Order: sequence, then C-alpha cells, then structure tokens
Amino acid sequence: MSPPGDNHQLALDRFLNEHPDVAAELNTLNPLAAQAKGETLEQYRAERLHEAFEAEAERQGLFAWELTLKLTAQSPADFETQRLEVHKEVAQMAGLSWIEYCQLHDLSD
Repeated sequence: MSPPGDNHQLALDRFLNEHPDVAAELNTLNPLAAQAKGETLEQYRAERLHEAFEAEAERQGLFAWELTLKLTAQSPADFETQRLEVHKEVAQMAGLSWIEYCQLHDLSD
C-alpha cells in the first residue's frame, strides 16, 4: 500500500479529473486574493482544492479520508474493507466499543 500522503495526492488528482469545473475554477484564481491572505498562489490554490474536496466528501456523506480511500481503492469492496478497518482503529483509539462507534457514526458492520 502507498503512503497516506501519496494516496491523498492521487485522490486529489482523480477528484480534479472527475470535476473539470473545479479544475477550471482553480486555474483562474485571482493572485491578488492569495496575496491579500499572505499566501502564494500555489498555497491559496491548494487551500481551495482541499475545501472543494472536503465539500464533495460531505456531499457524499463521507469524511475526507473516506473519499481519499474511495478514489484510490482498487474496487468498491476494497474501499469498504479499508474504510471499516480505519473506523475500527479510530473506535479503539477513542475508547469506544465497536457497537457504540457504529451507532455514533451510522455505520453497519
């Protein structure tokens, strides 16, 4: 499996390929808006891209990391397997039982 950063970049690339309207918007950002925020145009563009990615994840009822998995998984079954593995790790780190965690996040095992 690729490092998480590589997967996220791959997911962002695939997201842009699937959403040419977002890509076009990012390519026409005003450099003065970036300057007003004290950022380079590249930093400002990256922020807007992440905002669009997170908005798409929310639209699909997913966390941004889930959308990353969805866009980089080999198959829908692979996505579901990886997704549940990560959720189980999060539940364990949070000290919640799997049943409590599933109820909290509307998941089914």
